[in-house]
Amino acid sequence: MRKVSALLLATERRAISGLAGLYASRMLGLFMVLPVLALYADALEGATPLLVGFALGVYGLTQAVLQIPFGLLSDRIGRKRVIAFGLIVFALGSMVAAMADSIGGIIIGRALQGSGAVAAAIMALLADQTREQVRTAAMATIGLSIGASFAIAMVVGPWLASWAGLSGVFWFTALLTLLGLIVLWRWVPPAPRRLRHRDVGLDRQQFKSVIIRPDLWRLDISIFTLHLVLMAIFVAVPFRLQEAGIPLAHHGLAYLGIMGLSFVAMVPLMIVAEKKQQTKVVCLLAIGAIAVSLGGLGSSFSHGYWLFIGLFVFFTGFNLLEATLPSMLSKLAPAGAKGTAMGVYSTSQFLGAFLGGTLGGLLANVWGLNAVFIGCGVLALLWWLAMWKMPSPPPLSSEVVALNDTPPDMLDLLLERLADVVGVEDVMVVPEERLVYLKVNRQQLDRDALTRLIPPKS
Repeated sequence: MRKVSALLLATERRAISGLAGLYASRMLGLFMVLPVLALYADALEGATPLLVGFALGVYGLTQAVLQIPFGLLSDRIGRKRVIAFGLIVFALGSMVAAMADSIGGIIIGRALQGSGAVAAAIMALLADQTREQVRTAAMATIGLSIGASFAIAMVVGPWLASWAGLSGVFWFTALLTLLGLIVLWRWVPPAPRRLRHRDVGLDRQQFKSVIIRPDLWRLDISIFTLHLVLMAIFVAVPFRLQEAGIPLAHHGLAYLGIMGLSFVAMVPLMIVAEKKQQTKVVCLLAIGAIAVSLGGLGSSFSHGYWLFIGLFVFFTGFNLLEATLPSMLSKLAPAGAKGTAMGVYSTSQFLGAFLGGTLGGLLANVWGLNAVFIGCGVLALLWWLAMWKMPSPPPLSSEVVALNDTPPDMLDLLLERLADVVGVEDVMVVPEERLVYLKVNRQQLDRDALTRLIPPKS
């Protein structure tokens, strides 16, 4: 079997590498502030733990509000134009934060960063630039780039802040964003004709059916709570490392060790989840690990080695859920509704980040740092209970097949015959897109029967 990279066209390789780089650099800029902002707040006029938490999470509010409108706007005026505008707004927000000497200025800058909500437009452009048979791999590359950007941010943020201060972190982010504009216009291939992609973009007709499904709601609650907890604890974690005697310049090394070990620990659990069809069990294990680690971090024992063990357990659970939740969503979303389901999921994630920063700041402001961990631990327990009764997701995958030269008057018959193919669980035929969206069990799929019904284009 040939490698996926060998199947990619030159334009697809450029689109995937360029857009993944844009997405990752943008997330890097947002994440680099997490491990350092609370430590530098004393130098900011008007700073309180509550406002520091609000500054950490406010980008999530503007991102959640604007990401779907930006995606829809890109359908009308062009992907690259919307992405370029969003990057300029993001760079402007970074510059505002870099020049700020008060917590209010940081909040305005972070809100502007979130206003450059180009995630949906980037995904839509990537879908425009790739063929159906390689699109899943292309989207997975974006997912990997996000995970890598978070890990890098945890290491680079403290080092950069110790060398150039908090403003240096924001100036570096602005520079990365401006370089991203060059990548967008000089490296990413010219945008082809804009198309609707139901596996990537929002379909208004399916919006209601997606948001009322209990299994999808549980996943939305999961990503909401996961990022709420993440953002909340970074009001307190930097101080815990400082209390452990680690200077800021070495915080990055601490995160490097913790994140590296957590990635190693999650690999066998990922294999169990996907190969043994134990996704729900692994998900509950990860949520439970997060709840236990947060309880430990909020106790009187959270010092010395126990601090690092607690953070290791937390980030193992976090990274595991970051990987398994989108996989569960892909399995559960109806045929042709994956993009809509992912839009609701992403919005939930950003709202969780916003409320998490605010909640963490509030708890620290009123009851102290331990209360941040304890409060988040209680939320994690409630989350575990909410996921307990969720049915295990079936081993299904999404596929998109081109209709090619199938006559319009044969589409209803084709739909019936596709539904009868062994291994096909759900079908949506979209004549205006000349595509068929399928949910299939690849272990059972009769690939020959599917090929006979829809022969590949010669």
